[in-house]
Amino acid sequence: MYKVHCLNNISAKGLDLLTDEYELVDDPTQADVFLVRSANMHEMDIPANLKAVARAGAGVNNIPLEALAEAGIPVFNTPGANANAVKELVLAGMLLASRDIVGGIEWVRENADDPNVGKAAEKAKKAFAGGEISGKTLGVIGLGAIGKLVVPAAQALGMKVVGYDPFMDAQKAAAISADMRFTADLDDLLGASDFVTIHVPATDSTRGMIDAHAINQMKDGAVFLNFSRDVLVDDAAMAEALQSGKIRHYVTDFANPAVVKMKNAIVLPHLGASTEEAEDNCAIMAVQEIMEYLSTGKKTHCVNIK
Repeated sequence: MYKVHCLNNISAKGLDLLTDEYELVDDPTQADVFLVRSANMHEMDIPANLKAVARAGAGVNNIPLEALAEAGIPVFNTPGANANAVKELVLAGMLLASRDIVGGIEWVRENADDPNVGKAAEKAKKAFAGGEISGKTLGVIGLGAIGKLVVPAAQALGMKVVGYDPFMDAQKAAAISADMRFTADLDDLLGASDFVTIHVPATDSTRGMIDAHAINQMKDGAVFLNFSRDVLVDDAAMAEALQSGKIRHYVTDFANPAVVKMKNAIVLPHLGASTEEAEDNCAIMAVQEIMEYLSTGKKTHCVNIK
């Protein structure tokens, strides 16, 4: 009997797949298996019986990968399971940055007691006028599980798309969309795009990659969207660019003390994968990976042991 402990709430649609060989336990010290979403495992003591960890999501920066690998404990993630949810929020982010929807909603709430609010709105709405995304160019940095969904979705809304991925060649990029312009030069993408969205993991090579140099390559008045990881963007450089107007809006899914105070930042509370469908998909994949590994030894989407 394998004992499973959930460090976060895990969708019942995943847990219901566990067979009679598995038992859910409340005590983490008894666990053979950890199922985790966002809980920080770096400061945790590793149970003596722990055999595997599955992250119901793609990012694994909350898990001590090397320490677990040294202990022979594989860590699995669920790439692509929440990709559609993030893709849809990217589209929403572009629309929020193009039209002052939030400002308009706030105005209506502030004037809720005005009996003539309808007439007043006709006069006030010019303050919230914006532009359309159709005909604009979107730069997509990273063409993995999420990026490859963003490309055709943006094109369907009438946008032109430039793609960049250092681990992909032009032939593979063309399989995503024949109409996407693929470039091997990040500066080329930044300079050509009205909107830029980033979809890469947080690694030593990507931390702070959107720095002052990268921002200077962008069009004046461009919009930058970050639904990947906050550490990809240099907060100080972004704050300065927003203050000067070089960047019109920074749309980010990661609230921190710096970004929430930035002028013209649209900050969301990490909603990217927060849909019922995404949570179900991630839980199902995580549980299936664990059961496959413990029954056959096969490691699908293992991120720390080959």
